[in-house]
This record gives sequence, structure tokens and C-alpha cells, in this order.
Amino acid sequence: MDEVHTEVLADVALDDPVLIEGLPGVGHVGKLAAEHLLEEFETTLVARLYSRHFPPQVTVENGRSQLVCLEFHAVETDDADLLVLTGDHQAQDNEGHYLITDAIIDVAVDHGVSRIYALGGVPTGELIDEYDVIAAASDDALIEELEPRVEFREDEPAGGIVGVSGLLLGLGERRGIPTACLMGETSGYLVDPKSARAVLEVLQGIVGFDVGYDSLEERAEEMEEVIKKIQEMEGAQQAPSDEDLRYIG
Repeated sequence: MDEVHTEVLADVALDDPVLIEGLPGVGHVGKLAAEHLLEEFETTLVARLYSRHFPPQVTVENGRSQLVCLEFHAVETDDADLLVLTGDHQAQDNEGHYLITDAIIDVAVDHGVSRIYALGGVPTGELIDEYDVIAAASDDALIEELEPRVEFREDEPAGGIVGVSGLLLGLGERRGIPTACLMGETSGYLVDPKSARAVLEVLQGIVGFDVGYDSLEERAEEMEEVIKKIQEMEGAQQAPSDEDLRYIG
């Protein structure tokens, strides 16, 4: 197999689509957001991207194996056409990240993509109640357009943006495609459906599609139960024992 190979599965005609990238990362925010779009809309699987730079494994569902890959889904909503990129893995090395991102942009160009939105999370290091969305963009005009909806913070995220999301910004700019990365704040400790919803609500306002959030809300409630149990365990560990109290006062 070549270092990167794209398998075309369907020929669809999209009207001025935008590429939405949601791959695994901090809090799985981008992946959750992209997969939610695929759950809510009718989709067509148009291409798979394979690479020797992915982990050497297959996924298995109901006994059926599938070589690790990224998938491109065409989504036609009432107000906008989308090309949604999902997958379970990113490249394992620097060269692979560049090769795979270039191949992603090739697919985007083939489908007439006019803009790219990479979705992800930015870690706060602590549990939070309100989820701000911060952003980075490849050009000043896009920053000006997005500023009413997101925050652009100086020197944040610290250390920049790594992986496919970061390279889509850099390589997208070099290939003349306006690109933005929308990042929901998240603790970074757990899968975060609330942060995914915050990112999707911003994206919905920008792109113009209409989507429900019931399933994400259910997942958020499940995660709240997990967080509650973790907090209870931490509280029990921190509570002083009778032995400890003998040394107080």
C-alpha cells in the first residue's frame, strides 16, 4: 500500500461545500461534534483515506474488520452542503501528519470545498460549567468575520495547534483555502459532549445548517454522573480520618 491512498466510493455533486474535520483530540470534542452531524443528517460515504502512518490495526464491528482509515461523508442540509471528515486515529509521526493532511485537502479540492473548519478542544486543566469557544484562523478577513461568535485569545492555545487540525490551518492557507479551527474549552480529563455542543452551536451559526442536540444532551448527562462519582471519590479521599483529627489543635 502507498504511504497515503484515497479510495473513492461515491460521486456526489455538492454545492459550494465546507469541509468539517473532527478527529480524536482533547476531550474528543471535534470527533464528537463531527459524529453528531453524521447522526443527525442523511449522509453519503464518498471516500476513505488509508495510510501506512496510521496505527497497524483494524477496527472490528459485529465481527467485520476494517483497516484503520479516515472517512469523508457528504451531507446535504437545507441551507448548506458539508463534507465531514471523521476517523478514530491520527498519524503516528510528523511526516504522516503532513502527508495525510495534504491528501485531505486534495479530497476537499476535488469536491469544490470553499472553506475548512477544523473542530477540537482546548484544555483548561479543571472542570468547568461554561464552555467558551476559542478560535484560530488562516487570514485576517476570516478572523474579522468570526470575531462576533468566538474568542481570539493572545498566545492561546499555548504551544499552538498540533495534528491535522493545526496543519489544515497552515497547509490550507498555502493552498488558498480559508481555514479556521474552532476549539471548545474542556477539562481535558474526560470525553466532553457539552464542549462538543458549544462548538457545534458556533459552527451552526456560521455555516447556517439546523441541527438538534438531544443525543449530545443525553451523553452530557451520562458524563455528569461520571463526574459526580469522581468528585465524590475525591471528597472521600480528602476527608480527614479520626486518626488524622488527633493531630489537629
